[in-house]
Amino acid sequence: MTLIAIVIGTLVAGVGSVWLAAMLSFRALAGYTQHMLSLAAGALLATAFMHLLPEAFESPLAPAHLFMALLTGLVFFFLLDKAELWHHGHEHHHEHGEEPGHDHDHAVHEHAAPRAGSWAVLAGDSVHCFGDGVLIASAFTASLQLGMVAALAVLTHEVPHHMGDLMVLRQSGGTRRIAAIKVSLAGGATAVGGVVGYGLLSGLHDFLPYFLVVAASSFVYVALADLIPQLQKRLSARGTVAQIGWLLLGIVLVTAASHLAHE
Repeated sequence: MTLIAIVIGTLVAGVGSVWLAAMLSFRALAGYTQHMLSLAAGALLATAFMHLLPEAFESPLAPAHLFMALLTGLVFFFLLDKAELWHHGHEHHHEHGEEPGHDHDHAVHEHAAPRAGSWAVLAGDSVHCFGDGVLIASAFTASLQLGMVAALAVLTHEVPHHMGDLMVLRQSGGTRRIAAIKVSLAGGATAVGGVVGYGLLSGLHDFLPYFLVVAASSFVYVALADLIPQLQKRLSARGTVAQIGWLLLGIVLVTAASHLAHE
């Protein structure tokens, strides 16, 4: 009975939050693309600094070890990004019969640049969702009521975060459906974490802080390397205020949801 409750709770929290985020991003707020980028950047940064990292540093592990994991994660996602851009640029040159040293390289870079961060955010999202699944499993193990509250809290704080993920993948050139499917698959890792956590709860708890830090590194990298550079444009005073307002809204939403989850 507990395992069934864990599976249902993790699917609702992990995949249900993606569908709710997709409805908001692609329908209710579909006409506010630039504002959604600001919201996404704020949500990702807040998820990393106000939820994942504080939870990781509450563990008895040495801060130096966690900071090393954070640095390793940032370098890893940078290298993953470079490999993706190089691969895409190589395919583009091959299709057009151009050599790597051609003047068209700058155009190739700009054409490939919007793809930056898509794999990083999916990888980080999967790790984050897996960790959420372990947390939900531990709550259900304590009591059914606590597990339901934990699943609802995860769903609440994942919605603005998944809105950021969807905007990153949408900016990478994919369709809305493909973006939703990819993020849904990443959200499905919540159920995997729940099932694995149910079977190996005591052992996985020792590694959970590292999972949280690696996930945080991906969100920080995507926000700073991909989203915020797209927002660095000369705007009118009104546009600048709106941009900052949506960025702060993303931070407030995730911070409030994270506080609710801890409560």
